[in-house]
Amino acid sequence: MLKVSLKRYFITGLLVIVPIWGTVLVLKTLFITLDSLLGDFLEKYFPQRYIPGQGILLLVAVIFFGGLLATNFMGRRIVAFWEGILQQVPLVRGIYTTIKSMMDVLSFQDQDKGAAKYSRVVLIEFPRKGQYALALVTGVTPGEVQDISTDRVINVYVPTSPNPTSGYLLFVPESELIPVNMSVDEAMKMMFSGGMYIPRVPEAVGAGTGRKT
Repeated sequence: MLKVSLKRYFITGLLVIVPIWGTVLVLKTLFITLDSLLGDFLEKYFPQRYIPGQGILLLVAVIFFGGLLATNFMGRRIVAFWEGILQQVPLVRGIYTTIKSMMDVLSFQDQDKGAAKYSRVVLIEFPRKGQYALALVTGVTPGEVQDISTDRVINVYVPTSPNPTSGYLLFVPESELIPVNMSVDEAMKMMFSGGMYIPRVPEAVGAGTGRKT
């Protein structure tokens, strides 16, 4: 009996301590990483006045100033000028374009171009018929891929588990998307946990297959 109780207390302690410890570790790593971006410069040239954390404050100020600059006419011209230079360098062009496109999607900057909201969660038949995977809608497929289908084709991202930062980009006809009553937050929790986290309302919307008609 005592052995069972001790085991239960130990497991309960793990369930309480590990998430807290993990959160603190992630925040600490994030703090050190962000602070070092500009903190190393401050510590080198202003060692007497440097205090840990000033690098983050300076980084926030630089980002804010950059946003302020990019919203006025002259600032937009400066940004466009440097973008033009970056677009001329082969390797840099690919990296810059990819990162900028990801930021545009995450900040919904392409909504006026018909891009779908990233917050939409769907089910698709993947990797084969009869098996289903959670997917995130990232936009409307442009160009040649759209032209080969009579149906509207949608970009969907299928994250892997337990690491949703990697996954598959699929081009799926809109009629084959199965809407689910699940938020992106719930979907990500389910993927991170490998299915151990179960959302409160996971069922698909609609009867039968749940496909949009």
